[in-house]
Amino acid sequence: MSSYADLIVINGRIKTMDPRRPNASALAVSGGEIVAVGDRAGVEDLRGPGTRLIDAQDCSVLPGFIEGHMHLFSGAAELAHLQLAGVHGADALAVAVREYAKSRPEMPLLVGQGADYTILGDRAVTRHDLDRIVADQPLVLVAPDHHTAWANTAALERAGILQGRQVGPGNEVVMGEDGLAAGELREGEAFGPVLALAGEERARLGLSTGGEPDPAPTPEQRARDRETIRRGLEWCARHGITSSQNMDGNLYQLELLSEIEQAGGLLCRTKIPFHFKNFMSLDMLEKASMMAARYRSEWLSSGMVKMFFDGVLDSWTAVMIEPYADRPDWRGDALFTKEQFEAAVVEADRRGLQVAVHSIGDGAVRGVLDAYEAARLANGKRDSRHRVEHIEVTTAADLPRFRELGVIASMQPTHPPGADGFPLEPTVSRIGEARWPYAYPVRTLKEAGARIVFASDWPVAPIDPIRGIKAAMLRKPWKEGLPDQRFSLDEAIAAYTTGGAYAEFMEHRKGMLKPGYLADIVVLSGDIDSQPREMLADIHPVTTICGGRITYAQ
Repeated sequence: MSSYADLIVINGRIKTMDPRRPNASALAVSGGEIVAVGDRAGVEDLRGPGTRLIDAQDCSVLPGFIEGHMHLFSGAAELAHLQLAGVHGADALAVAVREYAKSRPEMPLLVGQGADYTILGDRAVTRHDLDRIVADQPLVLVAPDHHTAWANTAALERAGILQGRQVGPGNEVVMGEDGLAAGELREGEAFGPVLALAGEERARLGLSTGGEPDPAPTPEQRARDRETIRRGLEWCARHGITSSQNMDGNLYQLELLSEIEQAGGLLCRTKIPFHFKNFMSLDMLEKASMMAARYRSEWLSSGMVKMFFDGVLDSWTAVMIEPYADRPDWRGDALFTKEQFEAAVVEADRRGLQVAVHSIGDGAVRGVLDAYEAARLANGKRDSRHRVEHIEVTTAADLPRFRELGVIASMQPTHPPGADGFPLEPTVSRIGEARWPYAYPVRTLKEAGARIVFASDWPVAPIDPIRGIKAAMLRKPWKEGLPDQRFSLDEAIAAYTTGGAYAEFMEHRKGMLKPGYLADIVVLSGDIDSQPREMLADIHPVTTICGGRITYAQ
C-alpha cells in the first residue's frame, strides 16, 4: 500500500464519536479505511501527489449516517409519485392531484404518497371524494405510514375489489352502507390489488410477500429495477447515508444490488433481510440462512429476518393490551398466532439469525419480547441483538426487559405526533391519555438501559437524518407533566452512527471516525454544534464518502 493517503479532509470540526478522541480537525483515508485522525499538520504528512484534498471550511465532519430502518426499493419507486405531505383540504388536494394527472393521462394508476389521515379534516376519505377529483383514471392515496390507502371507484373496479375482498387478520376493505367498498383500505392485503395496477409490484415484493418475482423479470425489466434502486442509493448518498438497514427483502433485491456492486455503482452499504410472513412455514427460514451465507460482505449483507406483529395506531390495526381509547371494544388483531410467531422467532434464533419485528402497540411489543425470551430459553443466551421496530406504545413492566434480553429499540424520531409535521390527531386520541407516558418512549427506554438506533422508515418519513436529529432534540410533550423524551445532540448523532453500527454487529468497523475503521464520512454545510436547534435542518451534507469513495458532492 502507498505511504500516501488517497484522500484527506482538513479544516473540519470533526466529531469522531470515539470517546477516546471525540474531536479533531483533519483525517486521512487510504484503501477505503481511515488511517489517521488528528490535526492538520500531522495528517498532511500523508499527502502525496495523487492525494485528493477536501477542505471542510470549518464545518462539521461526522461518521457517515447509518439508516437503521428503511425500504430502499419501494422508497426509490415512490420518488416518482405525487408527494402530498403538507397538503390539506379538498381544494388543495384536488389541485395537487389534477396538476399531477395532467401530464400523465396514460398512467394505469395515479399514486399520491403521504396523505394525512386528516387530509379532509376529521372525516375519512371515501371513493366519492376521490371520484370528484378524478373519475376516469384509477387514483389511490397512501397514508404516510403506508398502512392505509384510499382509492377512487375506477381503481377499486380495476383491481376487482369494489364488491369487497376476503383478507386476513389485521387487514380490511372498509365497506360502505351501499354494500360496496367505501374507498378506505387497511393494510397490504386490502390495498395490494390496487397498488399492483401501477406495474411496480416487484418493488413491493419484499414487503407484500417476501417472495420472488413470478414470472421472472425480462432483462429489460431487470435493468429498470436496477435503475430504480440506483436512484434510491443516490438519494441515500445525497443525505449523508453510508449504510442502510432495510426492513423488507427478498433474494431478488440482493441480486440486483450485487449486480449494481459489480458495476461499481453501490453507493451505500446495504443490509437486506428475509421477510417472514404469516402464511410461510418454518422450513422457509432455510432461505434466510442461504441469503445470510451468500451475502456477508461489508458492502452487501443479509443475516436478518424481518416480521410484522401488528399494523399501526391510526387505522386501529396496532395490537394493544387494553382497548383503544376511541374504540373501547377493540384491541387490534395480531398478524400471527402466539404459537406461530414464537415458533418462527425460536427457529430463526436457533439458526443464528437476527430478528427484527414491526411492533407498534404495547400488546405487540410485549408479544415480541415474550418471543425473544422464549428463544433464549429454548436456544440459550447469546449476543443475538434482536430488534423491536417502532415501539410507539409500551408499558412500565416491559421497559426493563429490553436491557435484560439485550434487545435493540429501533425508533424513528420524526414519527411522534407533533414532530416534524406529523399531525397530533387521530393518533393521540387513539392512544388515550392514560398511555401517553409510555408513548414513543425513546428517552425512557434509553434510561431503562435499552440500546437505541434511529431511522426514518423512509419512505414513511423523509430520509434526512438531520431532520431526525432535530426532531429528537426538539420534541415537546403533549401535556405538562409527561416525561421529557428529548435527546441531546450527541445522543441523537450516536443513534444514527454508533447505535446503527452496533445494531448490525459492526461497531468494530464503523460508526466512528478512527484509524482502522471504514472510511464512511459526511461533511456538512455548517457547524452542527453551534447551529440553533430550530434551524438545524438548514444544515445539509455537501460531501458523502463511503469506503473512501466520494458518493455525493454538492
